[in-house]
Amino acid sequence: MNNNAIVALQNANIYQSNALILSNVNFEVNRGEMVYLIGKTGSGKSSLLKTLYGDLYLKDGEGNVAGFNLKDLTWKTVPLLRRNLGIVFQDFRLLSDRNVYNNLEFVLKATGWTDKALMKEKIEAVLGKVGLRGKGFKMPHEMSGGEQQRVDVARALLNNPKLIIADEPTGNLDPETTEEIMQLLITICKDYNTGMIMATHDYTLLQKYPARIVRIDQGKLVELTPVGYS
Repeated sequence: MNNNAIVALQNANIYQSNALILSNVNFEVNRGEMVYLIGKTGSGKSSLLKTLYGDLYLKDGEGNVAGFNLKDLTWKTVPLLRRNLGIVFQDFRLLSDRNVYNNLEFVLKATGWTDKALMKEKIEAVLGKVGLRGKGFKMPHEMSGGEQQRVDVARALLNNPKLIIADEPTGNLDPETTEEIMQLLITICKDYNTGMIMATHDYTLLQKYPARIVRIDQGKLVELTPVGYS
């Protein structure tokens, strides 16, 4: 594992229950690096991502994410790992019974923040970062899909993540909004020096925003060399 790696898997086997999904995975992601994860539905993309954020236990091989040894994780340390990660979902997963500000405040409280003034400052900062300054009063149902996805990205930034895991983040968005969200994620990756793994089925993104591509094919991770990326 090199010193710049935020993710490092070596000879890892990924399981769902007792079923082997991916075998002999060797995979690194560096700080400030964006990596696309592609593959057919059911190929194992979600299983790999779940292993990285501690939802699936790593039984075989070696794994390190944001300084945490995946084989040493317990129910007590998984939340500590996730404080170093930002997870962006396809379906936003905002709490519909509270406004944007309270959605973000809920996450801060759940990850150990207690100072109200600092929480307010942090929430305003991340909303500003995603272009939603002054929109904390809005309820999720009052926002467009693109705005809700921006809130989802803001939520992922709350704890200054070392790694962003984006699972089909543009899957429910129109092409124009997709472009806005992609530009936002790429900017965040650079500005925060954050590693990012993005699972996607939208192969037009790979051409428009070149980055490393890793494909899952028949239970193996395969590195691809994208056009226009060096």
